[in-house]
Amino acid sequence: MKRVTGIGGVFFRSEDPKKLRDWYAKHLEIPNMSPYGAVFELKNDSPTGHTVWNPFSKDSDYFAHKEQHFMLNFRVENLEQLLKTLKSEGVEIAGEIESYEYGKFGWIIDPEGNKVELWEPVEEEFNKINGL
Repeated sequence: MKRVTGIGGVFFRSEDPKKLRDWYAKHLEIPNMSPYGAVFELKNDSPTGHTVWNPFSKDSDYFAHKEQHFMLNFRVENLEQLLKTLKSEGVEIAGEIESYEYGKFGWIIDPEGNKVELWEPVEEEFNKINGL
């Protein structure tokens, strides 16, 4: 019997859920947004994408602040252009783009101060590193 087969959803508290849903729909073009959130349809496209689940130390400084208890990571295309576009829309950019063999990473801050990670993957390298 399988226990965990993937990420089924990400749920968290918000001061103004509708405003935050609208912000994510506008700036990151999250599809299928409704009053109940967004649903991402999984497909067997090539290359196959992956969702990573990984706990961080409670003392990690990877998040925006100690009170932030989660971070969303969104797969994106053309990270550099997306960050330029988001900046022009008034979205706060956190730090500089970091590049690794398995992809580029950038970060933004949402209206409630949460750091959000954006990842432009290099699937072949990600698969090699993770034995996939």
